[in-house]
Amino acid sequence: MADNYIEKQYEQYQARKAAWEKAHKYGKKKANASSSIKPEQKQQRVFVTGGAEGIGKAIVKAFCEKNCLVAFCDKNEASGQQTAQETGATFYPADVSDKDALESCMKNIFKEWGDIDIIINNAGISEFSPITETDVETFDKILTVNLRPAFITSRLLALHRQSLPVPNPYGRIINICSTRYLMSEPGSEGYAASKGGIYSLTHALALSLAEWHITVNSIAPGWIQTHDYEQLRQEDHTQHPSGRVGKPEDIARMCVFICQEENDFINGENITIDGGMTKKMIYVED
Repeated sequence: MADNYIEKQYEQYQARKAAWEKAHKYGKKKANASSSIKPEQKQQRVFVTGGAEGIGKAIVKAFCEKNCLVAFCDKNEASGQQTAQETGATFYPADVSDKDALESCMKNIFKEWGDIDIIINNAGISEFSPITETDVETFDKILTVNLRPAFITSRLLALHRQSLPVPNPYGRIINICSTRYLMSEPGSEGYAASKGGIYSLTHALALSLAEWHITVNSIAPGWIQTHDYEQLRQEDHTQHPSGRVGKPEDIARMCVFICQEENDFINGENITIDGGMTKKMIYVED
């Protein structure tokens, strides 16, 4: 019966959780009647790629505000250092298109923290040009920045989890997709292909990483204005069914929601956050 199956799965999950917490339990402190800090409290360990600016910065900030241990990488060292100072997160200078640099970054975090609970694959570039003016090298570069790193980080997390003597019963990977995985305009071949790849990679990883209790989902943002929001026109806002253009915090809040421990039944999904724009039927009127 389905109900019995669910109950058994939940019991197994609780047993795994209890075993992991016992193995990672903080050392007991001396009794202090005035203290409200529990020795068992633990922080989620979060790694964000491309976390120095825009959506990535909002994600870093959101998890820091939830008292998580947060590390992020970015190739922009100046912005990375500034974001680290503002949020308290740990910054690793790294270009995600460099496989060795990205893996080295994660290995340093594993050494420091023991494991990573949450990975947000956010880093990406958007380059648009007519197809007749786009060379193959540019197409490859976009995929190398936007798509390949999500595989690299996911694979490395799986290898690390496989090596742990005591299983970690909690894990989240969120890949930042785009509404362009299903809709396009001329000259967007590289970007559309990379985000379509993220969409498909996400559901494949959800199945492959289930063995290590890691859920994998993607978020497809629509128009998210990362700077000069106050300079947008009224018509920019009103064309959205929600009545406004999106902000980086809209994406960050969804990341936090997916990563709540009780939301492990959301898995292999792509969640669109675009103010309703992809639901509009738009034709040019005479």
